[in-house]
Amino acid sequence: MHELSIVAELFTIIEEKAREAGASRVTKVRVLIGEISGVVPELFRTAFHSYKKGTIADRARLEIKITRVKFRCLRCGKEIKTRDISSPDFSHSCPFCGSKEVELQSGRDLYLEKLELET
Repeated sequence: MHELSIVAELFTIIEEKAREAGASRVTKVRVLIGEISGVVPELFRTAFHSYKKGTIADRARLEIKITRVKFRCLRCGKEIKTRDISSPDFSHSCPFCGSKEVELQSGRDLYLEKLELET
């Protein structure tokens, strides 16, 4: 479960940001997880709740936002969203113009979006 090591690194960041802000408590943590990031949201949630015990974020709420896969066609410029690639025929080509020149825009994301702190 690599989610535990990711959460451990997240807590390094949380504690550093809280210390910089002079916070006494972290009340909310919002994390963005891409749907193809390799991170399983429920395992991440479990790891977070286990790890937070005895930390500055021991009573923090965790909010997870899932970032959907999105490509952009380099030829026609159209955005290709998850619903466009859910078809079994999708082969990383643009469903609008057929170009194979597509660029991943989102879906592999994994980052801390927001912290709510008390001073």
